[in-house]
Amino acid sequence: MPNKWTGKGNPYTREEIRERLQKTLLQKKAIIGAGAGTGISAKFIEKGGADFLIVYNSGRFRMAGHGSTAGLMAYGDANAVAMEIGEFEVLPVVEEIPVFCGVHGSDPRRRMWHFLQKVKDMGFSGINNFPTHSIVDGSFRDILEETGMGFHKEVEMVRLASKMDLFSCVYVATPEEAVQMAKVGADAIIAHVGTTVGGSIGVVGATVDMDFAIKRTQEIIDAGKTVNKDIIFLAHGGPINTPEDVKVILEKTDVHGFVGASSLERMAVESSLTELTKKFKSLEL
Repeated sequence: MPNKWTGKGNPYTREEIRERLQKTLLQKKAIIGAGAGTGISAKFIEKGGADFLIVYNSGRFRMAGHGSTAGLMAYGDANAVAMEIGEFEVLPVVEEIPVFCGVHGSDPRRRMWHFLQKVKDMGFSGINNFPTHSIVDGSFRDILEETGMGFHKEVEMVRLASKMDLFSCVYVATPEEAVQMAKVGADAIIAHVGTTVGGSIGVVGATVDMDFAIKRTQEIIDAGKTVNKDIIFLAHGGPINTPEDVKVILEKTDVHGFVGASSLERMAVESSLTELTKKFKSLEL
């Protein structure tokens, strides 16, 4: 069903998005989701044929030249930043593909049902759990969990989103987290295997190898399927960066596609601007 006010585009119902993505799979094509931190990224990622967009607060830092992990830090209100990017940059320029809002589900200052209603009213068609505590580990993760700001809050956010007819496309880092998300109705699960490699601000020593990424991604898929075999599974992060990398993960696991943030908008800007500027600077009088 098209937007009832404009006749096209967002917001879509949860079922409409499921149908769109299943149509892609029936065509034997990989599902490709992309992060958009600016309007121009969103406009041309849509033109390239992506299946959906996610607005992350980290997109603002990424496109400002900083590491995506800045989105996990106290450098701003993650939920407010995502809503602002969506309202003033991404949603006004996207013509047709679904747009999801990255929601910081563990924000203790918000009544999450109330905030999700705002997300829906803004015109987003779904949600993603970012910033996510699934990629935080060690003693700090233990502290977050023990003080009421753990991953369970993200799970609860997805449970509410499912009730509110918002499509949920969520990050998990372990099989156990996949089960938790599947039980509350997650529509798509993204196996997050770490911060993306490559480029000027990609990680080097802090990432895993492709063998681990393949193994962990499949473990997450297997765990999620024990709850719901109809979940869409996507890959993200770590050594999975280029189209060639994604081809490997598609061949070696049962994953249905890929979600790229740094892999699409940051890497594209870094390489193309550098090369284009060099071409201009090669000109002689």
